[in-house]
Amino acid sequence: MNTMKSLFAASLLALGTISAMAQATYTDQNGDEYTFNKHWFLDLQGGAQYTLGEAKFGDLLSPNVQLGLGYQFSPVFGMRLQANGWQSKGGWAGFRAQKGETPYNAQYKYKYVAPGVDFMFNLSNLFCGWNPNRVLNVTAFAGAGANIAWDNDEVNELAATMKNMNAYNLEYLWDGTKVRPYGRAGIELAFKVSKSVSLMLEGNANVISDKYNSKKADNPDWYFNALAGLRINLGTSATKKEKPVEPEPAPAPVQKVEEPAPAPAPVVEKKVEEIRRDIFFTINSNKISAKENQKILEVIDFLVKYPEAKVVVTGYADKGTGNDRVNDRIAAKRAAAVVWMLEKRYGIPAERITEESKGARVQPFAENDMNRVSIMIAK
Repeated sequence: MNTMKSLFAASLLALGTISAMAQATYTDQNGDEYTFNKHWFLDLQGGAQYTLGEAKFGDLLSPNVQLGLGYQFSPVFGMRLQANGWQSKGGWAGFRAQKGETPYNAQYKYKYVAPGVDFMFNLSNLFCGWNPNRVLNVTAFAGAGANIAWDNDEVNELAATMKNMNAYNLEYLWDGTKVRPYGRAGIELAFKVSKSVSLMLEGNANVISDKYNSKKADNPDWYFNALAGLRINLGTSATKKEKPVEPEPAPAPVQKVEEPAPAPAPVVEKKVEEIRRDIFFTINSNKISAKENQKILEVIDFLVKYPEAKVVVTGYADKGTGNDRVNDRIAAKRAAAVVWMLEKRYGIPAERITEESKGARVQPFAENDMNRVSIMIAK
């Protein structure tokens, strides 16, 4: 079982690494942006099992079913509680206990159910990036559990007719109910047919104690399952982000035309004035609400009042969500959304606007959520 211990250690290490991944996003060719959602899923599968043994291949095939309930933590990593079972088989094909004996042919079956846990790694998302519209996803998994076997009557009845059971390798003959640990690994192909349903093909290999099929072979026993079925997502696996809604244009400020002074006024040094407005956003959004748009209008009034004034717009993202790559993108979008309003909607010349983005590397506020902001400073 040293191999299984190494397998669990590697799986737990991968869990820690992948769980730290930022919330995944995807932008399609139409410019629509999607966000990954953690979600539960249900697996319903059926197929066939081959129990490794000394009989003909066809004589060691059995029906097999599997039910699973899993949770997808990230685009790459998921876990599944599953129960696999029905029956396994053993037997002999042309076996001679002693030279000159008539070849012995027999088969027997016994029932089992094997609950366990699988650690699942979506290779398509790992190597090609998350895409909620991908048709084919390839996932590798490894896991372990307990095999509960019973109803071993057929081989016990055969053993009762043998003069020497050990000559037929039946040194591990068992009766009643036996519980043995097992380890397994496999791969699955999931073909997406709708947002919630995928068709699945799965193959898995299971390793268990040498005593499983009642025969002594001095090596572990194996059984292999080939399954087909459905995966049903119990929730929304991806959310389409809403595009920013442009607010209704505000009426242009009325500029007063002042009459020329009758005489030159003495030169008086003017006090430098400035205005700051913070435009706040919701998580993963660059949409400007009507409430925040009123702050932009206040800056517009200031820029109209002082034609020489210029404005600096700096976008930020909160450090508590995402990584630097994701946060740099959303911060830049927030700054761009405010600049677009100033320039395109309200007609402020581009040379009076400076656009900056600092991602989450700088946090202007102590409270995490307030750092989803674009700060405007005009002076």
